[in-house]
Amino acid sequence: MEPTPGEGARTDQRILRMTPDGKAASSIEATLRMRVEEIAQAIRDKDVVRLLAFYAHDVVVFDVRPPLDTRGADAYRHNFERWFASFEGPMSFEVKNLRIAAGEATAFCHYLALIVGAKPGRVTGYWVRGTTCFERRDGNWLVTHEHISMPSSS
Repeated sequence: MEPTPGEGARTDQRILRMTPDGKAASSIEATLRMRVEEIAQAIRDKDVVRLLAFYAHDVVVFDVRPPLDTRGADAYRHNFERWFASFEGPMSFEVKNLRIAAGEATAFCHYLALIVGAKPGRVTGYWVRGTTCFERRDGNWLVTHEHISMPSSS
């Protein structure tokens, strides 16, 4: 005899939302959390080649340093190369308060990141705020827009 609703039926296993490819929204969020961690690790390793593999060729970035907007992964490469070269030795990049809003083909996240490393003659640490937008292209989540800013010290 099969249970009728309310009589022993399991109610603890529910999928709250499905995407057209059959993945639960929670698995998309887990994939994006892993992607953000992979980006953070590439930054820690100062590995520009691996880092840029996560960015779409036509990415648009609003970065801390000029220019006001950087268009394309090749142009963004120069920002990363200058930034990594400004540190002597290793640097840390710790993502805090990551929030992800994932859809079927697009997602955005925002976070705070603490960056610590040696500059000539001193160790420095500072916070940045990041918003990273992803698009699923050919089944792969790529960064298509990023906005990095620093809190004002005034």
